[in-house]
Amino acid sequence: MKYAQIKDDEWFSPKMKGHKMACCDCGLVHHMDFKIVKGQVFIRPKRARNLTAQFRKTISRGGK
Repeated sequence: MKYAQIKDDEWFSPKMKGHKMACCDCGLVHHMDFKIVKGQVFIRPKRARNLTAQFRKTISRGGK
């Protein structure tokens, strides 16, 4: 599975529901949902165990 590569301190526009984010250092992947209520942004992360396992296999082989 491919993930968008975002550089440190870079702004990006995520999908409001089902956004997937992976850490390139440890390979942990989260599904993230976002909502805005009265101008306040809320983020709901949930660990994606299966995607984490797949991504960690990929990065251990030197790919991303």
